[in-house]
Amino acid sequence: MENEEIKVSKVENEYGADEIQVLEGLEAVRKRPGMYIGSTGPRGLHHLVYEIVDNSIDEALAGYCTKIDVAIEPDNIIRVKDNGRGIPVGVNQKTGLPAVTVVFTVLHAGGKFGGGGYKVSGGLHGVGASVVNALSEWVEVKVCDGEDIYFQRYERGKIVSDLEKIGKSNVKGTEVRFKADPKIFKETQVYEYEVLEKRLREQAFLNAGIHIELRDEREAEVKQKNFCYEGGISSFVEYINKKKHVDPIHPEVIYFAAKNPEDTISVEVAMQYTDSYNELMMSFANNINTVDGGTHEEGFKRALTRVMNDYARKFNKLKESDKNLSGEDVREGLTAIISVKLKEAQFEGQTKAKLGNTEVRTMVDKLLSDKLAVFLEENPAVARAIFDKALASARAREAARKARESVRRKSALESAQLPGKLADCQSKDSSETEIFIVEGDSAGGSAKGGRDRRIQAILPLWGKMLNVEKARLDKVYGNEKLTPVITALGTGIGEEFDIEKLRYDKVIIMADADVDGQHIRTLLLTFFFRFMRPLIEQGHVYIAQPPLYRITKGKEHKYAYSDIERDRILESIEGKTDVQRYKGLGEMDAEQLWETTMNPEKRLMLKVEMVDAETADETFTILMGDKVEPRREFIEQNARFVQNLDI
Repeated sequence: MENEEIKVSKVENEYGADEIQVLEGLEAVRKRPGMYIGSTGPRGLHHLVYEIVDNSIDEALAGYCTKIDVAIEPDNIIRVKDNGRGIPVGVNQKTGLPAVTVVFTVLHAGGKFGGGGYKVSGGLHGVGASVVNALSEWVEVKVCDGEDIYFQRYERGKIVSDLEKIGKSNVKGTEVRFKADPKIFKETQVYEYEVLEKRLREQAFLNAGIHIELRDEREAEVKQKNFCYEGGISSFVEYINKKKHVDPIHPEVIYFAAKNPEDTISVEVAMQYTDSYNELMMSFANNINTVDGGTHEEGFKRALTRVMNDYARKFNKLKESDKNLSGEDVREGLTAIISVKLKEAQFEGQTKAKLGNTEVRTMVDKLLSDKLAVFLEENPAVARAIFDKALASARAREAARKARESVRRKSALESAQLPGKLADCQSKDSSETEIFIVEGDSAGGSAKGGRDRRIQAILPLWGKMLNVEKARLDKVYGNEKLTPVITALGTGIGEEFDIEKLRYDKVIIMADADVDGQHIRTLLLTFFFRFMRPLIEQGHVYIAQPPLYRITKGKEHKYAYSDIERDRILESIEGKTDVQRYKGLGEMDAEQLWETTMNPEKRLMLKVEMVDAETADETFTILMGDKVEPRREFIEQNARFVQNLDI
């Protein structure tokens, strides 16, 4: 059965000066840049590039642009050039200014508001160009309308030259050059090639056939990457699985697409099952990664579970006495991309992390319901491979249920004897409490002695725990090293996870600063990432930073958390000193551990953040998965970044 072709058709109206609508001015952008680009750190800096590129992508969605060139020039100047129609240069009637000037100098001015400019669009709904202008030291825009070349320059949002003709050209397109303002981006103005590479590759996957070129011209030897994927999101799925080094259990990516009769919503779904135990689902709305999901993901999950169970009943994959497969079962090992493009996207929250359009849920559900059932019937070998995996997951889930009940019964009986493992805190207010998961009995004893008993709980662990990357849920519940963690936190795991039941606001991993300690941290983080991901997503997981050195002169002690800090302290002290290198937490007594690592007033901690789920998923699979070769390659490529390595 052939897929309906997705086409975002060309708009009927001309994209002229009067399609640019003006809503409000630019004044607030420089005062509160974080409201518009998230931060003034590296993430916000790169966001400037995305906003200009998104305008070119919008031209591609409208059917007028096939090529986008992005370059990092010397001095970290960005150049973005496309072969779209060119921003209109005619005078906008409402302002008396050329339309291109309005786009770059007035907030919320863009073709995305008028209804006649674009059918669908991403970006920040028209604020992109003006926000970039407001936060740049200078911006230069060049527009070719097929006859003339126009040029205008702005500095910190202000017009410094009138729009003028500077030449002739028979091509169309827009070129924007800008330099981020160091007064705004005080931390750094240096662009990371790899960050831009990832984003531009993603855009090429999401817009099949568009050609995007990235050049880094800052060094004598120019780096260049070209992205063009005729396979679109199907190629995206293949790319992800290859990067994760997981093996598909069926050769072809399953792909479905549809659009509504009004041609205002288009839906694409690409999916492939692998031999992994973990799922990776990425969803997009108008090319924006909706990391918190939304109605398109809800429709996909609901339909997938229903279709799989209907098929299993129809073809006797499940007996009458068998329970239905759960959503977790039918998604085990699945890599899926859901991309929707719609005229009136409704996003929840300032960051646009979640899609809210209810009609999209219905449309995705119908697409999968209509086409997946037919696909499974027409491809019995693929269906068999998928269902064998789902049924194995269901059996493991049932085993996990029995193990979970056993754990609950056991913990209920042993609740009076918990201090042997968990030294709980006195406060029952979870908003102020924290739990230290501590490596080893010795360090656990020091932590118990040094803690603030009112708000700090201590859970000592010893020995290597289960690598959950290679295990299903039943093995997790049966593992004696992980069971105390699950019981202490109180949230449950997997589909049963409930953040409201979390007993502590901060979950702090405290391990030695050696190879074994790093391994334990990685095992715990893998566990949290795979089975308690909201803990990380909502900012509850931390890594304690014990000092590496204790520097003593007479009766005075100073602590250093790095080699650089040690050297700086030694330089500032005249005379004989004693430098102790801590090999483990157990070398510190209770008072020292409190003073350096546990005291909320003085301690250093690293907060674990979910900056990029796809990259994190890929890294955990490589480092903790079955395949040795990709792990060896990863270590070879990244060994030079390791510091303070004790072997």
